[in-house]
Amino acid sequence: MNFWHQILQNEVLLCAIIGWLVAQVLKVVVILLKEKRFDLGRFIGSGGMPSSHSAFVSSMATAAAIHEGLDSTAFAISFVLAFVVMYDAAGVRKAAGEQAKVINLIQKSINETTAIYLKELLGHTFSEVLAGCALGIVISLFMLL
Repeated sequence: MNFWHQILQNEVLLCAIIGWLVAQVLKVVVILLKEKRFDLGRFIGSGGMPSSHSAFVSSMATAAAIHEGLDSTAFAISFVLAFVVMYDAAGVRKAAGEQAKVINLIQKSINETTAIYLKELLGHTFSEVLAGCALGIVISLFMLL
């Protein structure tokens, strides 16, 4: 069996990829509806509603649970990874984004015209992570049940 055929037969991986893809598309739609502007950059950017990281890993964990069972090693690994990724998105990366905002404000206040500004949209709010997680679960349930 060739490589691509095997990849395309892996339903757990496909669920995760579809979860990520749908979340990224929804980010563009949310900006379009909220701010009345089309920002294709949101498709590849981090941060925003819903969390594509959360959709990616929760879809993977849900698909692993369906395929292998809740008592499987595959589900255990997927669940732990999902927890770490979602905790990081709402905690560490969110805090880094807040710090970037403060640093950028300091640079602006000292009129630093040649300053390199930091990216501020890095992490997620709890509701963005929760929405991404729910999206990932629903996508895997829809695809596999």
